[in-house]
Amino acid sequence: MNTTVKSQSYLLLITILSLFITLPSFLGSQDLKPTEKEALVNVIVISKNGTPREGEIISFNSVKTKNIFSCTTNRDGKCSLLLPKGDKYDVKYKSISEQVSYKQIDVPVGESKLTFTYTLKYDPPKVYTLKNVFFDTGRATLRKESSGSLDELVEVMKLKPRLTIEIAGHTDNIGSAESNRVLSNDRANAVRDYLIRHGISEKRVMAKGYGETQPVASNDTDDGRQENRRTEVRIISE
Repeated sequence: MNTTVKSQSYLLLITILSLFITLPSFLGSQDLKPTEKEALVNVIVISKNGTPREGEIISFNSVKTKNIFSCTTNRDGKCSLLLPKGDKYDVKYKSISEQVSYKQIDVPVGESKLTFTYTLKYDPPKVYTLKNVFFDTGRATLRKESSGSLDELVEVMKLKPRLTIEIAGHTDNIGSAESNRVLSNDRANAVRDYLIRHGISEKRVMAKGYGETQPVASNDTDDGRQENRRTEVRIISE
């Protein structure tokens, strides 16, 4: 085979590989078609400055049947799904720790095949408190019941490959300031280690303990101290 033929073959192979890599991003919307009973909804999710939001899980919760329909945005902030006509839907997006209500939409009944675009524009909070993350008393050992919340965080980070975070550990004011700083730092690192063990790059997760220095409630009551003993996710970049 001469040099020209080899070059052409190489270029053809690169083109085929490129098509194979990029095609899955568009298959979801191209395969879906509106029907007499279902409307095609093309979802666009952007931040308030217009930046596409990748890896956002958008759900449409049926008011009538309670069924849930969802899709996950691609790197262009887009996804598509089919919704049964003649129903209202509560639209929600998935934050790191919970479902957040956005708006309600009405998909009318009609004989014509219906396609429409639904745009969500929002900027999620930059700091989340991880719910249901527990440690043994006075130690940095994660308890088994923490896995549910941490697995959700792993899922979010896999859906958003550009997301980098800081795990921030906090304590109440019981004990010395230094011991609380060390404990909170160890606990933050325990969460970081969990994420890394479950496939998240160590470059995407920082950890820092703030001890008792950033309370969100009074340390004069049991409830207040419990609020202060928390683990936060702080968004660095996305």
